[in-house]
Amino acid sequence: MSAFPAPADVLPHRAPFLLLDEVTDLVIGESARGLWRLTGDEYFFAGHFPGRPTLPGVLMLEAIAQLGAYAVLSDAKFAGKLPLFGGVEKSRFRRQVVPGDVLELEVTLGRMSARAGKGAGRAHVGGETACETELLFVFADA
Repeated sequence: MSAFPAPADVLPHRAPFLLLDEVTDLVIGESARGLWRLTGDEYFFAGHFPGRPTLPGVLMLEAIAQLGAYAVLSDAKFAGKLPLFGGVEKSRFRRQVVPGDVLELEVTLGRMSARAGKGAGRAHVGGETACETELLFVFADA
């Protein structure tokens, strides 16, 4: 069991779009690590792709962004804010992710202001990189 609050206690996301099962490490406002356990029952696997279910790359980016949002929203100075995508840069997909995989997520936040911020993240399966990206986000009032 994680020593950190459940993602649903920090993030505004809800099923079926809460893509973070557990936070395993957190440095508030700086970095985080977490897990997304893919069971195969997720709604998107039925159509992406029939007979060869594959996690869509954009959902890996979203999972990384949700972990980043968790790190940001754990900081009291961002209470009442909602981090939204402002951009995605230098994204690379290195490995297929399939049902039964555990996506190990990590994010490091960069420069942040009261209006926007940057971060970099990676997703791994069994230590093998599946995705890496740089994220830009802006804050809206929640």
